[in-house]
Amino acid sequence: MPQSRRPEGTPAGGQVTQAQRHVGALRPASWPALTYEEHPWHITAEQAHRLGAVETRRLSRPYRAALPPQIADLDVMGALERSALEAAEDAAALTREFDAAMAALPVPMPAILLRSESASSSQIENLTANAHNIAAATIGADAKENSALVAANVAAMHEALAHLGPLDLPTILSIHRALLATSQPDAAGVLRGEQVWVGASDQSPHGAAFVAPHSSLVPALMGDLQRFIERRDMPPLVHAAIAHAQFETIHPFSDGNGRTGRVLVHSMLRTSVPITSSTVPVSAGLLGDTGSYVRALTDYRDGDPGRIVTSMSLAAHDAARYGRALAQRIVETRSGWVSSIDARSDSAAWRLADHLFSQPVVNAAHVCTALDVSDRGARNAITKLVEAGVLRKAVLGRRRNVVWQADAVLAAMDDFARAAARRR
Repeated sequence: MPQSRRPEGTPAGGQVTQAQRHVGALRPASWPALTYEEHPWHITAEQAHRLGAVETRRLSRPYRAALPPQIADLDVMGALERSALEAAEDAAALTREFDAAMAALPVPMPAILLRSESASSSQIENLTANAHNIAAATIGADAKENSALVAANVAAMHEALAHLGPLDLPTILSIHRALLATSQPDAAGVLRGEQVWVGASDQSPHGAAFVAPHSSLVPALMGDLQRFIERRDMPPLVHAAIAHAQFETIHPFSDGNGRTGRVLVHSMLRTSVPITSSTVPVSAGLLGDTGSYVRALTDYRDGDPGRIVTSMSLAAHDAARYGRALAQRIVETRSGWVSSIDARSDSAAWRLADHLFSQPVVNAAHVCTALDVSDRGARNAITKLVEAGVLRKAVLGRRRNVVWQADAVLAAMDDFARAAARRR
């Protein structure tokens, strides 16, 4: 039976009235925990020969797969403690304030934060790459596997946030397709048809930390999740956190579940908070305590949805703090460029300078496309910024790709990543 070799998702008007109706409850209503069902497990003749008789008998026993409850019609607000609801409301207000503050800045913070969120989300899955390599991979100048995967995560974020319609199954499939189109094209945008699990051996799900639902259940569970996402009777952070936890429990894909699930959080917040411009890099907040994040998902599966709501809310607070610090540094960087760039404010050189905040490694071809200028115009703009000390020439890899990089921007993004990775 085929299986995932590295499943992800474990690092692995009326809203206020509804909240007020339940917030005073002394004891929350129950939330259904996972149950389990047994399925046969078959190993191949080649595996049996390699494993031996004892291990073959052990792995040939039935295994227990999760059987998640359907949540589309459950009483969410009644299942939460007052503290979780208050944390979610505070986080939503902070998210709105953060969005407004970032939109008022003279630098393209939305693009910077989106890339930072994608890098943090990938790092939760132990996919690490520095800002330089991610930026180089984005323009095809770096072939390192992790860099390409993180760059794909950026593309998936763009796919999600550019979508203006409902967050339905076709949209989720398109997000996943953007994430894995290059690295795993056969699995990209396709619901899994095999059993996946987290932890234990890749030989079988026996003894795994979490065995996802049998693949035959995935379409119905995703249909139920879509109905839950369509609800509008709970605070935004509550809605996004529980949808995320249910998505991770379903594990609908053979790989990329964790990264896709965190993209969904942003897509939901963008429409329900609402967020008009900036991405709060929630994954950066989760990255500081991935153990708590894992425990929150486990508690959700055990029948306690409050912890994932609180975990996601606290992560939004931490992410906003990191994001503001990054924004301050980026603004200071641009202010320093004003005195060094000898060009008109509407020149190609300045347009390129501002573009560097969202793409801090460029080559001449990329500049031509991004600024819609000729090759000569692109190289003139690059030369201006080299003379000003904004860009530095570099040669990458065996192919000797010539690029120019904005070291100040790259350093700011790497410092953001290091700060996010530290425990609270």
